[in-house]
Amino acid sequence: MKRRTRQGRTSRLRTLLALAIIAGSLALALTTPIRLGLDLRGGTQIVLETRSTPTAPAGREATDRTLEVLRGRIDALGLAEPTLVRSGDHRIIVELPGVHDPKRAADVLGRTAQLTIHEVLGRAADPSAAGTPRAEPGTERVLPDDSGQLLRLQTAGLTGTDIKGADARFDRQGGAGWHVTIDFTDRGGDKWTQATAAAACHGDGDPRRRIAIVLDDRIISSPQVGRTVTCQGGISGGSTQVTGSFGESEARELALLISGGALPVPVETIEQRTIGAGLGDAAIRAAVLAAAIGSALTALFVMAAYRLMGLLATIALAAYGLISYAALAVLGATLTLPGLAGFVLTVGMAVDANVLVFERAREDYAARSRPSPRVALTAGFRGAMSAVADSNITTLIAAGLLLTFASGPVRGFGITLAIGVLASMISALLITRVLAEHAVARRCVLRHPRATGIAGTGWVRDRLLRRSPHLMRRPRRWLAASAVLLVLSASGILLRGLDFGIEFTGGRLIEYGTSRPVDPDLARTALADAGFPRALVQSSGATGLAVRSENLTDGEAATVASTIGRLGGDTEVLRDELIGPTLGEELRRNAIVALCLALGAQLLYLAVRFRWTFATAAVGALAHDVLILTGVFAWLGKPVDGVFLAALLTVIGYSVNDSVVLFDRVRELFARNPTGSPSHLTNRAILQTLPRTVNTGMGAALVLLSLALLADDALTDFALALLIGLAVGTYSSVFTAAPLTIELSPPGKTPSAAAPVPRAPDRC
Repeated sequence: MKRRTRQGRTSRLRTLLALAIIAGSLALALTTPIRLGLDLRGGTQIVLETRSTPTAPAGREATDRTLEVLRGRIDALGLAEPTLVRSGDHRIIVELPGVHDPKRAADVLGRTAQLTIHEVLGRAADPSAAGTPRAEPGTERVLPDDSGQLLRLQTAGLTGTDIKGADARFDRQGGAGWHVTIDFTDRGGDKWTQATAAAACHGDGDPRRRIAIVLDDRIISSPQVGRTVTCQGGISGGSTQVTGSFGESEARELALLISGGALPVPVETIEQRTIGAGLGDAAIRAAVLAAAIGSALTALFVMAAYRLMGLLATIALAAYGLISYAALAVLGATLTLPGLAGFVLTVGMAVDANVLVFERAREDYAARSRPSPRVALTAGFRGAMSAVADSNITTLIAAGLLLTFASGPVRGFGITLAIGVLASMISALLITRVLAEHAVARRCVLRHPRATGIAGTGWVRDRLLRRSPHLMRRPRRWLAASAVLLVLSASGILLRGLDFGIEFTGGRLIEYGTSRPVDPDLARTALADAGFPRALVQSSGATGLAVRSENLTDGEAATVASTIGRLGGDTEVLRDELIGPTLGEELRRNAIVALCLALGAQLLYLAVRFRWTFATAAVGALAHDVLILTGVFAWLGKPVDGVFLAALLTVIGYSVNDSVVLFDRVRELFARNPTGSPSHLTNRAILQTLPRTVNTGMGAALVLLSLALLADDALTDFALALLIGLAVGTYSSVFTAAPLTIELSPPGKTPSAAAPVPRAPDRC
C-alpha cells in the first residue's frame, strides 16, 4: 500500500511539473519575441578585429572602448535594431538588419577617425618658414592639403577627446554651403583659442595663418584664421566651423565620424556577410515547409508503429517544439538558418528517446507470463534511461564544440541543437511519460492492450525472432568491408581534393539572382575577359550564379555584377560574404581542433561509462564515419564549409547515439553472462536493438528528406550530409563498432556451433 501511495505521489508530481513547464513555455512563447538571424531577415554582419599600434596595444579594454564608439556611430546612422557584441578580446560583431549595401557602413565602422588639429609651420619647401620655431621631436609631420601642397604641421594638442560634438549644417545666407560645426569641451576650447591666436600673428595669405584639421592622416580642411582675429587674441566661444567643398552626404558623414569619437586602436574588417531580404524570406518559407512536412511524416510513422503510444508521443513532440521555442526566446538566442535546420533535426532526436522507451516496454511485455501495459511501460522508462542519458550527453558534447569553435550561423546551429537535446529529454522522459501513464490506467485501454502499441513485438522484431541470424559469426569480414569503404573515400579526397569554402580559405563569395538563366561556363569566360580569370562560378538556385574569388574589392565586385548583368538581365545581389585570410586560417585550424576534440571527448566519456574496448570501437567507428562522409563530398564536388562542419559534428553525435544504445545492451548482456562469447552476446544485442535503430532512422530520415527536397541550396547540402551520415553511422555502429568490440574483447566461453541463439528477448 505504501509503495502504491508513493508511486501515486510521484506520478502527481510529474504531472504538475509537466503542466508547469508547458504553461510557462506557452507564456514565454506568447510574450517574448524570438530574434531572427540576418540570414533569415536580411541585412549585413561585419566582424571587426582591433589591431595594436606602438602607442596603443589592442586588448579587452581597447576593444570595449572601440565597441562604445562604434555603437555611438551606428546610433547616429539611425539604423533599426542594430546589434554590437564583443567576441573575445579583439573582435566585435556588428549586425545591421535591413542594410543591404554594406560598403558605406563598413567604411564608417572601419575608419579610426583620429581627429587632430595642427598649427601650420609652412609649406614643406617654403623658405618663409625658416624662422618658425622647430616643433618638439615626434610632433612635426608633413601632409598634403586639398590642393596637393605639402604642409609642415605641428600638433596643437587638440584631439577627438577635446570635442564635445559635431553637426552638419547648410548656410543659406552666408554662401558657405554645407559645413560642419564643431563644439569643443572647456579644455578643448582653451587650446583652440591658443592655436588660433598664434596663427593670427602671421600676415594674410601666409600659410602659417592656417589651422589644419586632420582626420586619419588626411587634411580635411585647412582654413585661414579670419582677418578680424587679432594676434594673441584667438577665436573664443568653444566652437568653430569646418568649411570646404562638402556635399550633404560628405558633411553628414564627417560630422558622424567626429561626433562618434575616435577609435582608440585601428580596426580591420575580417568577415562580412550580406543577405538580401528576399533570400531570407524564401529561406524561412522553405525551412518552415520542410519542418511541417517532415514533422507530419514523422508523426504519422510513429503513430503507425506504436499506435496509442505513438499518438501520445506526437503530442509530446508538439510540446517539445513549444519548449524549444520558449527556451530560444528567453535566452535571447538568435535563430539562424542552420539553427532552424537544427530545430527540425532534433525532432528526429526527440523521437529516438520515445522509441527507446517503447521498444524496452515491448520487450518487457513479451517476457512476462501475465503481461500488463502499465508495468511494461514503467519498465520501459526505467530500462531506457541509461541509453537516453548517454546518447544525449554525447550529442551535447558535439553541440558544445560547435558553440566553442564555430561562429556566425553555424554557432546558432549549435545553440539550437543543445536546446533541442534538452527539450527532447523533457518531452520524452516527462511529458510522454505523464500522458502514457494516464492512458494505460484507463479501463478501455486495459481491455484492449494491443491498442497501446507496446503489447506486441513489432514488424521488425517478429522477423528477427523468426530468423535469428548470426550477423557476427565472422566479424572480420565486416571490418574488411569497412576498410574497402574507407579506401574508396580516401581515394576521392586524394584524387578530386576537397572544395573548401571561403570560411576555410578566405576570399569573397557573391551570389546573384538573375532574371534569366546564365550558363556558368559562359559566365566564367566573360569574367575571365573582364579581368577575373581565377574566379570560380557555380549555379545557384534556378537562375542564380555564385562567384567566388580570393581577393575582390568593392569596385571589382561592381564590375563582376555588371558582367553578370549583361548575361542574365536584371541582377540582384542575394548574398555577399567576405572572409579575411587570417580568419579563414583560424577557422580551418579550429575545425581540425573541433574534430579531434570531438573524437577525444567521445573516447573519454565512453571509456568512463563503458569498457575501454567499447570506447575504442566507438571512436574507431566515428573516425570511419568522418572519413567516409568527407570522401563522399569530395567525389560529389560539394563544398566543405562551416555548414558541412556543423553536419559533420552532428553526424558524430548521431553515430555515437547508435553505438551507445548497442553498447548499453551489450554491457547488460555481459553482466548477466560474464563468460559468454563476445560474438554471440554482441549479436544478441544487435538483434534486440535493431527495431529501435530502424524506427529511429526512419523518423530522422523523413525529416532530413524534407529538408533536402524543400529547403534552399545551403540547407540542401546540410541535409544531404546528414542523410549520408545517418546511413553511414547506422552501418558503422552495427558493422564496424560491433566487430571491433569483438576483436578487442578477450575470448570468453564460446558455445558450440550447434547451440542456437536464444530467440526470446531478455527480460528487462
